[in-house]
Amino acid sequence: MAEQKLQGKRAIVTGGATGIGYGIAQRFIAEGAVVIISDIDQPGGIAAAQKLGPNCEFVQQDVSLPADWQHLFAVAGERFSGLDIMVNVAGVTLMGTIEDMDVETWDKTMGINLRSCFLGCQGAIKLMKADGGGAIINMASVSSFKAQSELVAYNASKAGVDMMTKSVALHCARSGYGINVNSINPGVIQTDMLKKVISQVEDGEALMDSYKAMHPIGRIGEPEDVAAMAVYLASEEASFITGSAFTVDGALGLN
Repeated sequence: MAEQKLQGKRAIVTGGATGIGYGIAQRFIAEGAVVIISDIDQPGGIAAAQKLGPNCEFVQQDVSLPADWQHLFAVAGERFSGLDIMVNVAGVTLMGTIEDMDVETWDKTMGINLRSCFLGCQGAIKLMKADGGGAIINMASVSSFKAQSELVAYNASKAGVDMMTKSVALHCARSGYGINVNSINPGVIQTDMLKKVISQVEDGEALMDSYKAMHPIGRIGEPEDVAAMAVYLASEEASFITGSAFTVDGALGLN
């Protein structure tokens, strides 16, 4: 039997009810970790935790709200007596150009995609530095460096995640906390979020076909593709890696 890379590790994964978050939680548990998943979708989160088994617990959370983060970390502190891995996955993709996007949609995108990572990093560092270190993984996107005119808020939020990750990594390294902080930039991944994006346009089938064609590797990604990178970054094998952005995109970013 292969050695489990995350044996005994304690992890939080936001956005864990579906998609990339669920895929990461599933893989972490398979590698020996115990996991708290959070999600705004309470029925979906409860069902996901039940499916993932006894090494998973669900906490309902709106990642844009500081009070919900305080509750999540309080639960983690009570259940785990510390934290080894924090994965900020929860996000939203709301379409709009600079001319047609309203301020409310901009603020919602920033709150869910960027402020959540700020709050997640802040709380995780407090738990981890008191317990000898850990790993923080922030979910960015190829959209952090590959612009699309109709994704003005999403592009900005994900670029912010990548640069904030570098800043947090520097702070933790220079402070001697033993906390590594990295981001992952997925391409288009087959998730419920993708379905919601498709539903926002008139010809969703054509948009999906265009997404597939954008990936030189010949397909869009699966949550398992991103989960494999997350396991590596959360493991001891990545102990000398911090402040980096890892692209998992089937060469989309090069196309």
